[in-house]
Amino acid sequence: MTTFERIENLRKSKGISQGKLEKELGFSNGSISKWKNSMPTSERLQKVADYFGVTTSYLLTGMEEQQRSEISLTVRDERDIAKDLDRIMGEIKKGDDGPLYYNGVEIDDASINLLQNAIEYALRETKKENKVKYNPRKNQK
Repeated sequence: MTTFERIENLRKSKGISQGKLEKELGFSNGSISKWKNSMPTSERLQKVADYFGVTTSYLLTGMEEQQRSEISLTVRDERDIAKDLDRIMGEIKKGDDGPLYYNGVEIDDASINLLQNAIEYALRETKKENKVKYNPRKNQK
């Protein structure tokens, strides 16, 4: 089964016309039909996955991957993440190697906060991924 066929099955099971789906997702008319012969962009695929409450992995392969959100972090994990985040952000803010730049412009405080959020998210997801990778039996539900 192709990605297009999986999307069609989801669409039909929800009783939604292709035109309505395209309109709700902000796609042009007929754009989903083109996916019979080509792959959608990752951004469009993610929009479809979010709309139907499935993963992009399911749309591409037909198999659900284990949801990382099912893996919970312990108090110790949270403490480790906070410690690593504080260390990383301390090094960035300390600026021993000079201020942080992006496209030749020094990063402002708002951007530093966004960077901190991104690093925290990455640390959390990596911790969850490692729990599955290195200790799969313990984390099964």
